[in-house]
Amino acid sequence: MDIPLSTIAVVGLGTMGTGIAEVLTRAGREVIGIDISEAAARQAVASLEASTARAVLRERITEQERHDILARFRTFSDLRAAADAELVIEVVPENYEIKQQVFRELDAVVSPTAILATGTNALSVTRLAAESQRPERVLGLHFFNPAPAMKLVEVVSSVLTAPPAVESVTRLARELGKEPVAVGDRPGFVADGLLFGYLNQAAAMYEANYASREDIDAAMKLGCGLPMGPLALLDLIGIDTARTVLEAMYTASRDRLHAPAPVLGQLSEAGLTGRKAGRGFYTYDAPGGQTVVPDALTPTAGAGADTGRPVSSVGVAGSGTMASGIAEVFAKSGYGVVLAARSQEKADRAKARIAKSLERSVAKGRMTAEARDETLARISPAGTLDSFAEVDLAVEAVAEDLDVKRELFATLDKVCKPGAVLATTTSSLPVVAIARVTARPEDVVGMHFFNPAPAMKLVEVVRTVLTADDVHATVREVCRKVRKHPVDCGDRAGFIVNALLFPYLNNAIKMVEEHYATLDDIDAAMKLGGGYPMGPFELLDVVGLDVSLAIEKVLHSEFRDPGLAPAPLLEHLVAAGCLGRKTGRGFREYARR
Repeated sequence: MDIPLSTIAVVGLGTMGTGIAEVLTRAGREVIGIDISEAAARQAVASLEASTARAVLRERITEQERHDILARFRTFSDLRAAADAELVIEVVPENYEIKQQVFRELDAVVSPTAILATGTNALSVTRLAAESQRPERVLGLHFFNPAPAMKLVEVVSSVLTAPPAVESVTRLARELGKEPVAVGDRPGFVADGLLFGYLNQAAAMYEANYASREDIDAAMKLGCGLPMGPLALLDLIGIDTARTVLEAMYTASRDRLHAPAPVLGQLSEAGLTGRKAGRGFYTYDAPGGQTVVPDALTPTAGAGADTGRPVSSVGVAGSGTMASGIAEVFAKSGYGVVLAARSQEKADRAKARIAKSLERSVAKGRMTAEARDETLARISPAGTLDSFAEVDLAVEAVAEDLDVKRELFATLDKVCKPGAVLATTTSSLPVVAIARVTARPEDVVGMHFFNPAPAMKLVEVVRTVLTADDVHATVREVCRKVRKHPVDCGDRAGFIVNALLFPYLNNAIKMVEEHYATLDDIDAAMKLGGGYPMGPFELLDVVGLDVSLAIEKVLHSEFRDPGLAPAPLLEHLVAAGCLGRKTGRGFREYARR
């Protein structure tokens, strides 16, 4: 059944309601804006006037088009103004009582064929629908903020929603230039359901004093390509809002990963709710401000910095992509590099891989042929670790296997000179377990580069309880010299990035297992609604399902949280040999090259 949606009422003219009204009026719809606050209604009109004026200045619309847009937006303070609307979208505060009151009053006003949509991202659409006189006409229509810019719209069906209503709002979303994804009714839906669990874990990581707020945010931006770090994003969303969403998610799931971190409650109760209050995890120049200003927790440049050990030569152990990339990074920055593999032939092949990488840089104009030749000349391939006798820093990049790494470090302990720093690039194994095979565990540190090492700016610097201060200082200084951003973290599974990233990926897999949403819809939701450069299933297939499973097993083993148990679907795919792009099939199938 074709349900025309030409006249639409928006109830609640806060930031979100005003944004939705702008989207609708620009798309030619007649919009009835309703808010009990006349000040809010005036602000909504002023906002639309300002945004359309900017659009005229930028020559995106004409003055006549602006006049027509403004004429299509009328504001009222009484819900009875929605009587002629074919669709009503409520975006009032996230409170059952308030929303239920709105729906009860709308039932008495609107046409029997009108669709009633809630903009909630935390409350049950089914519960709201069940108390309506026409539950088959009630659904969720979750826009993302800012509504004019964000492409994602989640269309939420309850068990009571009639398919024609869903079809009508889905078609509307597409006509508005949005990307609708169909989801079922559970707190957080897809995008927020995955996003808020990740944000909650970041808050808990900060609360545990595992890493600083600056390092947590930098790690997720540089390690995952995210537009904002999780703590800065919590400040933007509103810490009180995040706590409300998480409470609703935990009530439904009883998953400990959704139980709000206590720090969220403490900040909320103190009124430190983020940007809108001028202070949350960070401090801002004013309530509602965007500029972070220094506070008591802001690191002071050079404060507490120890003097590191001199490093002029570096040994890199391994012959794979990561080892080659790390060797390239050091050589480009002027260090003499010994690249050691299990045989001279493997080491020569690794250097040849670096030569090809440098040649690509020359072809793209990123370096000169002279710089390429100088970089290659600094790299000495070797078939034995004995060549590390005089290096100041030895970095291993071999297989992610504890026995293999322990054996290698036992050899480095014998070969490397006293005072040499020994670094492991492990992403998931305990650094101290590797350090203990040496007679100098104080010289051992984690130096977790990200792949591809020449391009990725992040290095997680992992100190154990035995790592010497000057060793830690050495590695941080070396990171800066090779133009990487070091973040400090303790020696526990996943460090910062993997500890936050892989539970999020695991939860995405569980959504598919539960037939809650499709791979494509989940990937679209996280790219369009969360700003992720890749959807979770795209990323899993790139990383490798076997690698992902190994990391998730380590996280589950260390933290013993049932919510971290690897999703059975992931285990089944790995057992079937479907490991992602490298095998031609993972969550999706890929063309063989």
